[in-house]
Amino acid sequence: MNRGETGNRFFRGPGGGRHMSGPPMGRPVEKAKDFKGTLKRLIGYLKPYRVKLFAVLLAAVLSTVFSIVSPKIMGKATTKLFEGAMVKYMDVPGAGIDFNYILQIILILAGLYLISAFFSYIQGYVMAGVAQKTVFDMRNHVNDKLSRLPLKFFDARTHGEVLSRVTNDIDNIANTLQQSLIQLITSVTTLAGIVIMMLTISPVMTLIAVGTLPVYGIVTRAIAIRSQKYFAEQQKTLGQLNGHVEEVYTGHKIIKAFGCESKSIKQFNEINDKLYDAGFKAQFISGIIMPLMNFINNIAYILVCVVGGIFVTQKIIEIGNIQAFIQYSRQFTRPIIHTANIANIIQSTVASAERVFELLDEEEEVPEPVNPKNIPSPRGNVRFEKVEFGYKENVALIKDMNMDVRQGQTIAIVGPTGAGKTTLVNLLMRFYEIGEGKITVDGIDIRDLKRGDLRSIFGMVLQDTWLFNGTIRENIAYGRADATFRDVVRAAKAAHADHFIRTLPDGYDTIINEEASNISQGQKQLLTIARAFLADPAILILDEATSSVDTRTEIYIQKAMTGLMKGRTCFVIAHRLSTIRNADLILVMDNGRVIEQGTHKELLAQGGFYADLYNSQFSGKRNRAVSAG
Repeated sequence: MNRGETGNRFFRGPGGGRHMSGPPMGRPVEKAKDFKGTLKRLIGYLKPYRVKLFAVLLAAVLSTVFSIVSPKIMGKATTKLFEGAMVKYMDVPGAGIDFNYILQIILILAGLYLISAFFSYIQGYVMAGVAQKTVFDMRNHVNDKLSRLPLKFFDARTHGEVLSRVTNDIDNIANTLQQSLIQLITSVTTLAGIVIMMLTISPVMTLIAVGTLPVYGIVTRAIAIRSQKYFAEQQKTLGQLNGHVEEVYTGHKIIKAFGCESKSIKQFNEINDKLYDAGFKAQFISGIIMPLMNFINNIAYILVCVVGGIFVTQKIIEIGNIQAFIQYSRQFTRPIIHTANIANIIQSTVASAERVFELLDEEEEVPEPVNPKNIPSPRGNVRFEKVEFGYKENVALIKDMNMDVRQGQTIAIVGPTGAGKTTLVNLLMRFYEIGEGKITVDGIDIRDLKRGDLRSIFGMVLQDTWLFNGTIRENIAYGRADATFRDVVRAAKAAHADHFIRTLPDGYDTIINEEASNISQGQKQLLTIARAFLADPAILILDEATSSVDTRTEIYIQKAMTGLMKGRTCFVIAHRLSTIRNADLILVMDNGRVIEQGTHKELLAQGGFYADLYNSQFSGKRNRAVSAG
């Protein structure tokens, strides 16, 4: 359910249109930090549609006006019927009910209602277009913004938070523009029109009707204050319940394995009981409002009827006007209630707009160079010169890094967790911008290249695989739009994925679902490796690329990669040091610095950090083998 939609109800307005009321009274309303500034900025999106908005306003007013005058005209028919009946009762010769006059009134009323419905249709049609075009512009701005945001923005926020702003918040704005604005105009116009029509009938009875407003306000405020804390508790407890259910659902196997079902059920019941108590009190207290308001409305109705009856007997007003006034008095409180609800909806909508504008105001990536350079035939020479970087200001992770990688070399990067291995790759791909120094590819500073051109030089296979909802063929060909089926098969064979693909029911046309859960983790990784083979990049980046495959398949893939790496620069991030023995250069990182570098044999001979790391891995394996024997 979208933000701001909770508890929405519909009612029929005077013009017969379908309108939306707000959340139940007493529920806490989400408020913007800067209401005026955000509202002004939101109105800025509506400025291109000023003429259409004026047409909506005019149509709403006309639709309401034509529907408001109807009860008074209908009252004339009632008066005529009453007079005719009275004359006939007194046996006046030739007198009776003037049905021709009543027929004229009926035709006039039918015409008024048709005109009102026509203008209601016009306002709904035009406003729907304005609302959708406005949010269309907003979505385009958000989409363009997302493409310009740096990777650190997404690393610092959950996907759900970003998606909520792009979908729920913008949908909330669209619903408010399309429905609540029309309802606000209609409610205000209806209220003003009803008061004017009531005054034309009887100022005294109007004073009686209006005199009940302070009572409405006192009752509503008193109940809303009491129910608000229970609504807040309800929302808080609902969040806890959702979190618990999600946790239990995702960890279902673990709960079963450790026999914690009863503990989980007990915890669920405790939270559920709290939610029941808070929800019951919130709904019960807020539910008292409408009966009390109906009670006050009925008291006003009785007073109006009594005073109106006295006025009719004294021939101060006609009986038809009493009927019209009663209709107006019954409708009098409805636009007030709905205007109050719309105010809450608008507050919630401005809060949604504020979150969208916060996204639009986020700091963007460093702009692309005005006169970008190009590398027509990349060779793969990479150089780091006095590079410094930190994820936080004044907290350096990489300090004074210098590295010279030549074409065709395989560079292995090893070190403990948090040493800066993956950060090195992020800097190389310009997912993050360096603080000091420079990184060059084939002698050109990567900041002088367009990001798209730079990243087209690289092919990546990460430990965390990523596949999209589509066929296996489409996933492998993701890096090369012009790839033929033969190219895809060749890449799959090189990655030793062809065999398992052909065992699937639809082979290369097998659809991978949205979560890629219909194939194993190892198979996913083989497909991403095949994708890298097909892309045929100048520089390869392998981040634990074989971590999810068996030992035999790993050997095959290593052999295939050896052929792929010939003539290409390759960066390999590895935790299993057995996979990097043949690397041309091994960089040992710790605390963001290269502390050792050399070949596998050279680093073992030094007896330093790498040697300790390597021996700790393989001495453990030997000990386990001896124990097993």
